Amino acid sequence: MEKNFLLTLEYDGSEYHGWQRQKNDRTIQEEVENAISAMTKQKITLIGSGRTDAGVHALNQTANFHCRTNLSPQIFVKGLNSLLPEDIVVKKCIETDIGFNARYDAISKTYHYKIRNRDLPAAIGRQYEWFIRRKLDLDAMKKASNHIEGKHDFKAFEGTGSPRSHTIRNVHKACFQEAGEGCIIFKIKADGFLRYMVRNLAGTLVEVGRGKISSEAFREILISKDRANAGATAPPHGLCLMSVDY
Repeated sequence: MEKNFLLTLEYDGSEYHGWQRQKNDRTIQEEVENAISAMTKQKITLIGSGRTDAGVHALNQTANFHCRTNLSPQIFVKGLNSLLPEDIVVKKCIETDIGFNARYDAISKTYHYKIRNRDLPAAIGRQYEWFIRRKLDLDAMKKASNHIEGKHDFKAFEGTGSPRSHTIRNVHKACFQEAGEGCIIFKIKADGFLRYMVRNLAGTLVEVGRGKISSEAFREILISKDRANAGATAPPHGLCLMSVDY
């Protein structure tokens, strides 16, 4: 009988070309699918909650797959972790309803973007944060981030060449938190995200922190729905998918 399993994954995306399987590049999806296929001797399609970009990390990415097997969830956890590279870890596996879909049944996701804002960079952890030496105006960035919350058209913060049926998203929470030693974390939770949306928001908010864009101008960028008005895309390594809610 066919079963449906839900995985919770943690990965360092530094060495991967994102989540989605690609023809000529190494991806997270490919690595995990190959490991499941090795255990089940079946061709597996892994359905992720979403597609993280090249170089982006995840603490709790979720993905489901269907297969005919007598293997238990616990065996999948042990077996997959023995087959996967060290920068991908299966934290949890459960059997779920046969109709469950990790992508379409997700109701919200939370991302964190980490910035190190001080004179000296960090040697340890540098691959998980964006180092900015010049002092940022955090109060201005917090004020601008208030404009993100709620239901808006985020077309101004969508990556080019990624058309969607619509670009409206509902952001439940957007804020900044100081985490010590010059660390600033941009936290955002929404019902969904456009391609590069979080990184484009982070890059534009940094421009606010640098004094190049005012809080009100940030709001006008959002309203304009024009990507050309927004700031540069923040580097991928500062971004991490923290959780997916169902």
